Amino acid sequence: MSERRFILEMGQGVSTHSRNATEAAVRAVQDAIRHSSLAVFGTCGLGTEGMRVAVTIGVPRPEEVDAGRVAASLPRGRAEVTAVLGGLEVEDGAGGWHLIATAAVEAFLPDQAG
Repeated sequence: MSERRFILEMGQGVSTHSRNATEAAVRAVQDAIRHSSLAVFGTCGLGTEGMRVAVTIGVPRPEEVDAGRVAASLPRGRAEVTAVLGGLEVEDGAGGWHLIATAAVEAFLPDQAG
């Protein structure tokens, strides 16, 4: 069965001082999903079990992201997390660093046409 994307949200998260890519990624996902209210489920009588959530995380060192922990931070849907090269690290001027992650969160439902 084909799917249709019904939402795309972007977010940003920061790990201050610890440079923890997973922490920043979880914060970026939470930032993204706080911009949305998925009223379509109640309005159309759909269940959330059919929803696939594709998450793309941009960080300077993608291999440091714990995809399972990021997926577990989503409240519903079947999550697929991919970490890619992106994000940013910024020195604070006092010898500390801050890691910034970006997230794109896409939600898909099976095509309801027909």
